[in-house]
Amino acid sequence: MTVTIYHNPDCGTSRNTLAMIRQSGEPVEVIEYLVTPPSRGRLVELVAAMGITPRQLLRQKDTPYAALGLDNPSLGDDQLIDAMMAHPILINRPIVVTGRGAVLARPSEAVLDILPNPDIGPFTKEDGEVVIDASGRRVAT
Repeated sequence: MTVTIYHNPDCGTSRNTLAMIRQSGEPVEVIEYLVTPPSRGRLVELVAAMGITPRQLLRQKDTPYAALGLDNPSLGDDQLIDAMMAHPILINRPIVVTGRGAVLARPSEAVLDILPNPDIGPFTKEDGEVVIDASGRRVAT
């Protein structure tokens, strides 16, 4: 089973998530979603698979979110999806899909809940935060 990650290599959370996937030993398909955005249909499928709303998938920081008025609560799901299609930077990341489900991996360790092999051994994030300690226990944050 291949793990798919919608990835932004400039994002630390995305890099940490990808590192955990690779450390799990699972084959991984990396889709740099800013270069190759998902189709509208695929984006709708991902939102449904994650059990979230399009609004919950919107990234606000360092995006045209405010300039586009996307904080307007009267905007519907279709309008929010339209905005993400026009501006893929609005899609929050990383999104990970496995045979066990799909997740917006924020925080990055959320990926462990859907990895086929979540016993990845010790893992420390780029910033030094320990996710899994030397004895293999997941550290609560």
